[in-house]
Amino acid sequence: MSIGEIVSLMRGGVFQVFILCAPILGAALVVGLLVAIFQATTSIQEQTLTFLPKMLVILLVIALIGGWMFALMSNYATGLFSQIPRLAR
Repeated sequence: MSIGEIVSLMRGGVFQVFILCAPILGAALVVGLLVAIFQATTSIQEQTLTFLPKMLVILLVIALIGGWMFALMSNYATGLFSQIPRLAR
């Protein structure tokens, strides 16, 4: 196993993490920004006001795209496991 193969495997793993986290973090970012604008305009500084909408949106996004996320992780893991005999040489 060469250094190039190791770097390729690590790069693929990091890319998968970015792809899986991006929709969830993006939705949380948008909701957080909207809540922050609402709080700034109304001068309401309640911490639970920021937490609850983010939590609900994150759960909704996971419920909507969870199957796609699982399929992506499954395909990546299957690809890794299929490479084990070749990498063991």
